[in-house]
Amino acid sequence: MSQDLKWKMNEMPKTEDKNLPLMAIEEVKKARSFHESFPQYSETPLADLKGMAEYLGLDRVCVKDESYRFGLNAFKVLGGSYAIARYIGEETGKDISELPYSVLTSQELRERFGTATFYSATDGNHGRGVAWAANKLHQKSVIIMPKGSTVTRLNHIKAENAEAWISDVNYDECVRQAAKLAEKTEHGVMVQDTAWEGYEKIPAWIMEGYGTMADEAGDQYGERPTHIFVQAGVGSLAGAVVGYFANRYRENPPVMVVVEASAADCLYRGAAAGDGEIRIVDGDMDTIMAGLACGEPNITSWDILKNHVSCFISLEDCAAARGMRMLAAPLKGDRQVVSGESGAASFAALAAIMRKDEYKELREKLGLGKDSKVLCFSTEGDTDPERWKNIVWEGLER
Repeated sequence: MSQDLKWKMNEMPKTEDKNLPLMAIEEVKKARSFHESFPQYSETPLADLKGMAEYLGLDRVCVKDESYRFGLNAFKVLGGSYAIARYIGEETGKDISELPYSVLTSQELRERFGTATFYSATDGNHGRGVAWAANKLHQKSVIIMPKGSTVTRLNHIKAENAEAWISDVNYDECVRQAAKLAEKTEHGVMVQDTAWEGYEKIPAWIMEGYGTMADEAGDQYGERPTHIFVQAGVGSLAGAVVGYFANRYRENPPVMVVVEASAADCLYRGAAAGDGEIRIVDGDMDTIMAGLACGEPNITSWDILKNHVSCFISLEDCAAARGMRMLAAPLKGDRQVVSGESGAASFAALAAIMRKDEYKELREKLGLGKDSKVLCFSTEGDTDPERWKNIVWEGLER
């Protein structure tokens, strides 16, 4: 029997936790108000899977379904759009509260700000979100995609009037290429959720933008979840979600679990080493979970995760594919969630832990059982429909 996952409880030394205020409730509310100003905005659904909860031996399982976000099939646009708006606000001396969608798209703002070119690297969802936001706000964008990216996702980005191409290097190298191009371009701006020394402000804004999804989910859940499962690539989403709920339930936070693709499990490796230092995964990082194929952690998020995550999980492709199928073919009465390869990762890890005896020890350490109320995030829908059908309908894993 193939292994679905590896796990490591967090035994890393705690830090001063100086980055937690980034995801303070009042900061996240600013981002949510901004997103609510978009005519395309609507709250994405929270699927309350009662049948699945009973099957897995849990009290409650809910999955936040981001396949409905702004018509873009993924949550990523929340970060890119908010970061672009914050940058424009900084350049024009305006607070984000003064820059709703109607102002950002106005002729007056265009005359005052001019035109910038926003650069980014992506496997698809983040770049599409940046390109969409730039297009809506009458700005330019240039998007670089790593080798192995699908033409379908490239075409989605090009449809937003972006200059975009698939390169012959991995994601982290694409980030470096995009950053160099931005530096050489007049009014060129790098919009990336990967933070490194000297590049931390925009990734922080992106994380706050992701907070809109967490804030919606927290309100929709209606009670304190006992457990939260969230996936990670560079860790920005995970840091945003973990940071938000650590602030929302400061006196009694949920048990937080972070799930990565095994081919790009830099956070898991850091946790396994136990010293709190960053670990980097290099190479092709070949996985169906393309959105999680990132080998260099966001340093801001890593600090939040070290302090507030209970367990780090490295997930195999076979488990992610099974999670996709379980969500796509739900138990009678449950809502279907069309979840992509990266989108299904958090639920897939939960399902494997609850279904397989080999993870009994992990269940016990996490306190997962009949009284547990779990929140998972499906971060993308079928962003590549043919690949989704191959996995869900044909039983393939590629």
